[in-house]
Amino acid sequence: MKVLVIGAGNMGLTYAQGMSKSKLLKKRNIMILDTSEEKIQELNKISHFDVYEDLKDCVPQADIVFIAVKPYHSEELFKALAPLLNKEQILISIMAGITIDYMKDLTGLDKVVRAMPNLPAQIGKGLTSYIASDAVSKVELILVENLLDTTGKSILVSNENFIDASTGISGSGPAYVFYFMQSMMEAALQMGFSKNISKVLVSETFTGAVELFNQSDYSPNKWMDMVASKGGTTRAALDSMEDNNVNELIKEAAFAAFNRAVELGK
Repeated sequence: MKVLVIGAGNMGLTYAQGMSKSKLLKKRNIMILDTSEEKIQELNKISHFDVYEDLKDCVPQADIVFIAVKPYHSEELFKALAPLLNKEQILISIMAGITIDYMKDLTGLDKVVRAMPNLPAQIGKGLTSYIASDAVSKVELILVENLLDTTGKSILVSNENFIDASTGISGSGPAYVFYFMQSMMEAALQMGFSKNISKVLVSETFTGAVELFNQSDYSPNKWMDMVASKGGTTRAALDSMEDNNVNELIKEAAFAAFNRAVELGK
């Protein structure tokens, strides 16, 4: 099996690196294409990549074509790909908002997978939701899942609406966490802590809380109740958040990302 990754930005390069370690490739190099001369020079230094600049030199060789470019490049790219593709190839896209029907119409392929990853894929802790067209067989779906799992975990969803929805939760979600972390670090600095200690206080707090959550069946509300005693410091903080409607604002932010993903698909 040969895999081609088109686009060597953050996520494209992350998946290329992850998939290159997969036993499914049987030590074959990942093919990777980019148009940036600077990026191409960088890629040529990586021994397990075969680097290309022209679609016609690599697309016909691929069994799986992995698309990792910005959504606004999709139409131009798909039209260029169409005459080079064959019906047995599988197309996997991680472009936000770009629908399966759109990809099928522009490329002429029937075997299309739409996926939504997130940034922790860079350290093997990613979460990718995905869905495939009906033409992708069960065996091929397992193959796709195994490739996606090289950067963390993957979840097969039941319809494309959940891909847009997962964009608002897991796809964009790390940025919400970083936003909250930044606010807490700024508060720590204002309280007099050094920058380094502020970072440690916040990062270890998040790490510990996530581990507690993952190692139990308790809901976040249950954990909050366990931490916050009546009239105590934690309750004062949570009451402040409730008074300022933080819960609803976070949900509105997630829906803003979800709605934007839907708009991109139009």
